[in-house]
Parts: sequence; structure tokens; C-alpha cells
Amino acid sequence: MKFHRELTKETLTPELALKILMEGNERFVNNLSANRNMMELVAQNRDGQFPFAAILSCSDSRVPTELVFDQGLGDIFSVRLAGNIASLKAIASIEYACKYLGSKLIVVMGHTRCGGVMGACDGVEMGNLGAIFSDIMPAVEAETQTKENRTSSNKPFLDNVIHLNVEIQMRNILDSSPLIREMLAEKKIGLVGGIYDLETGLVNFYEEDRIFSADCQSLAIKKMIVNG
Repeated sequence: MKFHRELTKETLTPELALKILMEGNERFVNNLSANRNMMELVAQNRDGQFPFAAILSCSDSRVPTELVFDQGLGDIFSVRLAGNIASLKAIASIEYACKYLGSKLIVVMGHTRCGGVMGACDGVEMGNLGAIFSDIMPAVEAETQTKENRTSSNKPFLDNVIHLNVEIQMRNILDSSPLIREMLAEKKIGLVGGIYDLETGLVNFYEEDRIFSADCQSLAIKKMIVNG
């Protein structure tokens, strides 16, 4: 069952797309996930797709977006990179989802105890992983509240960096994509940030990280620049 099946690309709004995700996450947390006919979904999506949300999340095996939000085949356009990094190729994938597939909502989702963020906090140097850590370092540097023990062993510090990393990746998307900025200004899509809690299964969508209009976009960019 596709929970937005009765909605079309014209009637589904970014705000409603977020509501669908939040309701799905509530079902997931309460172990009430829908019983879906997977082969029926295969048939329904055979000739095309309408993923109502594009989600940039971490590659962590414990955070599969379709399960976390209790969505079915064809509902989520999933872009996964360690540390939920908004690389240019990730942004291009999101642009494709919004412009050509009709996705109404972009989600940047981090998660607690993220290994990528922990490695950046601890200054780990290890082969090609350094490229990931360097993309997360702006969030480490943006965390100015913590003066001592700025390592992953300090949970408040780590949690702050995880949240800042989500905001900075959101900013990277805005900075790098005129197409997404235009669609946001026209209120065709929304951009939100959230954190998945590995202990509870709950996704926390921060009010200050929800962008649904040109005015909100300006406020969010200002906030991110101040924090970053």
C-alpha cells in the first residue's frame, strides 16, 4: 500500500509530504508498520515512479530510510552516503528526483553516533575515508560551545556536530543548486533536516531546519551562516 497513492503530483504539498514521513516514522516506532504486497508494488511501479520525498541519509546499515519511515517500494528516492554528505553527485541525484520525478520534499537526515562524524571529531586519518571526514570537518569547526574534550567520547559535543552537519549539508545543497533554490522559491518543494535516534527509532525534525518558502529559506540560510 502506498500511503500517498490517492495524491497526485499536483495535490501533494511539501508540508503534507513531511506529515506522511512523520506519520510513517510513528508507525515504525510503535511497531505498526504496514503489511504490504511487495509484488503488487512492483507491478504498480513498473512503468514509472513518483517518489514523494528525496532523502539524503547516511549509508549506515541501521538507518534504511524506507523502513524508518514505513514507506513502500517507489515512495522514497534514497541517496545514501557516509555522513549524509551533500556531494555534487548527491545533489544532482536530488535535483533529478525533484525536477523529473516530482519529489516534493528533500530531507537531509543524520543519525546519532554517526561513524563518519565520530571520525571527523577524532581527527581520524585512514585512506579514502579522509575525503569523507574532510567534508564533515566544517561541522566540527562550527561547534564552538564545547571548549574541552572535543572528541566523539563527549556525547553533547558529538550530538551538536551531528546536528550542525545536517544544517551545513542543507546549506551546501542550497549553495550548489540554483534549480533547487528556484523550486523552493516557487514553493514546489521543501527542504528539511532531521536526526534519527539509533536507540529509539525516532526521527526528530527540527523546526528551525524546515524550509518551505523563499522567506523561510532566507531565515534558514542566515541561521546556518551564523552557526557555521
